[in-house]
Amino acid sequence: MQKYILVILLFFSVSVLHAQKSQTDSLAKAEESVEKKYDFSLMPFLSYNRNLKFMIGAIPMVMYKTDQKDTISPKSLSGLSAVYTTNGSYFFAFFNKLFFDEDNWRVKLFAVTGDHYSQFYMDDQESSGFYDYGTNTTIFSLGAQRKIIPGLYGGISYTYSHYDTEYEDDVQPASTTITNGLDFNFLYDTRDEIYYPTQGSKSNLKWITYPEWFGNDVAANKVVTEYHRYISMRENTDVLAARFSAKFGLGDIAFEQQETIGGKDIRGYSEGKYRGDGLVALQGEYRYNFNPKMGLVGFAGLATIYGSDNTDFNWKLYPGAGVGYRYRAFKDVKFNIGLDAAVGKDDWGIYFRIGEAF
Repeated sequence: MQKYILVILLFFSVSVLHAQKSQTDSLAKAEESVEKKYDFSLMPFLSYNRNLKFMIGAIPMVMYKTDQKDTISPKSLSGLSAVYTTNGSYFFAFFNKLFFDEDNWRVKLFAVTGDHYSQFYMDDQESSGFYDYGTNTTIFSLGAQRKIIPGLYGGISYTYSHYDTEYEDDVQPASTTITNGLDFNFLYDTRDEIYYPTQGSKSNLKWITYPEWFGNDVAANKVVTEYHRYISMRENTDVLAARFSAKFGLGDIAFEQQETIGGKDIRGYSEGKYRGDGLVALQGEYRYNFNPKMGLVGFAGLATIYGSDNTDFNWKLYPGAGVGYRYRAFKDVKFNIGLDAAVGKDDWGIYFRIGEAF
């Protein structure tokens, strides 16, 4: 009898342990499934430049599939950013990149509001130098692209912008500018990845129009062309990337709509000195990955502008070069954040990056 009792107890114990293991495995699989559905990352923002001074903030981001059964579309990205600068500026932004229907549809949604205190350079007969200005900004943008043939997308975007700008010593009259822009665009994309391409290319052609019939005080247009090329290096560990961009302003381009050298097109300029109606830039970048989660970049380029209020700035060459650090923000998708330091012509800047520069 005791033998039967021992056998029953042993069988019961094994059954309980097996049930506990099955439950644990199920929970682990469920947690893994949740992790794969939503990959969350909270990143601090810390940067500095000669204009905005120290910048601090936080950027929560999440990557996810809009349809779990869709194995072709890249993961979508949504995030918030809140940034304060020691010159008194602040920004709140909401950004999205959404991919649907086996990558047949791509949607972008962006909104930002805040106070931006900056400076611009003015050269006239009486005096020359930097003048401060402050702009209260609200921007909302929504756009969609549809695949036409493999690799080729066509789309349209709408952007609403509201600017209230005041200038130091009334060097220019205070202004309130409201623009409604329509962006008709084509994208040819052969990149192997969206967030960190290692090979392929990306070409953009945009016509941005601000017609009077669409609620604009004056008519203006912009034509934007971009070409990116990516080449795998060091047995597919590193990437050599190049970017050409040309932005042409046509018509009455508002002060807030002008192009400024610094940032995405030629890092190393943070004073806001060189600005005009149009900009042309060429740059290259080497992305060295010494660790699966970390890397370094080195970059250099040249830019020029036209349509500047300071005619001496037009069509001159403005070089920039620098180095940067990258850190992988998500587990399942290679998406980097980072910090760049660059020098330009009598200027320099430090840039916090969400994703690559291009």
